[in-house]
Amino acid sequence: MDGSMFIGTWWALVPPLLAIVLAFVTKEVYSSLFLGVAVGALLYGGFHPWESFVSFFDIMKNSMNLNILIFDVLLGMIIVLMAKSGGSAAYGKWAGDRIKSKRSALLATTGLGILIFVDDYFNCLTVGSVMRPVTDRYKVSRAKLAYIIDATAAPVCIIAPISSWAAAVNSYVPEDAGISGFQLFLRTIPYNLYAILTLVMVLYMTITAFDFGLMKKHEENAAKGDLFTSGGEEFEQVAQEEVNPNGKVMDLILPVAVLIISAIGAMIYTGYLGGATNLITAFSGCDAETSLIFATMVTILFMLFLYLPRKVVTFKGFMDSLAEGFKLMVPAVTILIFAWSLKGVGDALGLAEFVGHVVGDNASASIFIPAVLFIAAVFLSFSTGTSWGTFAILVPIATALFSGGTDLEMMIVSVSAVLAGAVCGDHISPISDTTVMSSAGAQSNHINHVSTQMQYALVVMIVSLIGYLLAGIVQVWWIVLGFGLILLLAVLTVMRMTLGKKPVNREG
Repeated sequence: MDGSMFIGTWWALVPPLLAIVLAFVTKEVYSSLFLGVAVGALLYGGFHPWESFVSFFDIMKNSMNLNILIFDVLLGMIIVLMAKSGGSAAYGKWAGDRIKSKRSALLATTGLGILIFVDDYFNCLTVGSVMRPVTDRYKVSRAKLAYIIDATAAPVCIIAPISSWAAAVNSYVPEDAGISGFQLFLRTIPYNLYAILTLVMVLYMTITAFDFGLMKKHEENAAKGDLFTSGGEEFEQVAQEEVNPNGKVMDLILPVAVLIISAIGAMIYTGYLGGATNLITAFSGCDAETSLIFATMVTILFMLFLYLPRKVVTFKGFMDSLAEGFKLMVPAVTILIFAWSLKGVGDALGLAEFVGHVVGDNASASIFIPAVLFIAAVFLSFSTGTSWGTFAILVPIATALFSGGTDLEMMIVSVSAVLAGAVCGDHISPISDTTVMSSAGAQSNHINHVSTQMQYALVVMIVSLIGYLLAGIVQVWWIVLGFGLILLLAVLTVMRMTLGKKPVNREG
């Protein structure tokens, strides 16, 4: 059998959908992803055993992003060192003395997530390591922490002009679009309903102490002392490791500050190396992955000189933290490798081309184009687990529909629908790298995070879809955004009045 007969057809949907369904049915993500990749390799190899076997490992090898794996391991080392030094515990006590309620702890976590807007990977793991001791103290479930981390990662990055995401979108806009990539990105921000409304929902749920669905169950369990509900055993072991009782707040704050400053500085520097002439173009053209690795290495070196002279960590303990950091990140790294492989299988089977043809053939009625592109972006990003890949496929399609600047405002609305849909699909996909990293940052069971977040994200997704139907008609950002905000708040208020009871463990 010839594997080419499956390429560019609906068969390309089978591997990712199989992996996603198996993950929810079995509650076990490793075997689900493995089987998805294996089935994809069989299709690509035309069910020839040896060809499929070779394709499996070739696709896995070519799909891996070594830079991100290195960054994960180094950041894991930083997290372990912060814990060993007693810095995390000291910060938890310091913040706990000042943060007097569960609501304040959640708002502080949200605020930190919004402040770290440069890169979503950096955001996911840093916010979790810094705020986890504080949220644990106020009995916030790990699933709730993971949701807040995830909801303030990609949704913030996609509306931040100075971020690695802005650079990615800028690179996908064709030169003949009638507007520069960076100008187009700026114009899409107020139309990016999913990103903005997700942040509004996080604040609403935090301020009102309202939870529903599976998240409510997790919060009820957390109020009784079970932060994990299920699947947290490995993280409990990490939490029980011996730490220095004499650690200080600066043992956590200073490394985080060095990490942020060196990451931003490296991004600016690599941007100028690439030919940038000002700060904005430096960020839009930076090498984010190399910058993040540089920042983590600088931070580890800084921690060496901060900890060893004061003997808060021994030299042996410092070096052992590299292996312990790697061990901490093994679940995330394993899922990332399989998730990237699944995306590679989708690329090999022509999933992008198939979706592109479907969208191109069915987006003829102009007022429905934003809504159609939004749905297509959600589906593609959900199936492949990548926002950036979805940008690369659908942004050129959205700009081509209005080539030459024939209807600039409609182009902006359509591109914003693609960006919003891509983030939405990425947000609810169990095979998304940012979803995986949010689970790792919160030290939450991955399936727990996905299943609880999906219910919350679906509310915003439906409201956003209605908003893009309106956007295709009026094409006025403040009307569209205002309508979306009012509709979301109305829906959440009705849900709270209908589903909400006395909040669990509500304080302050």
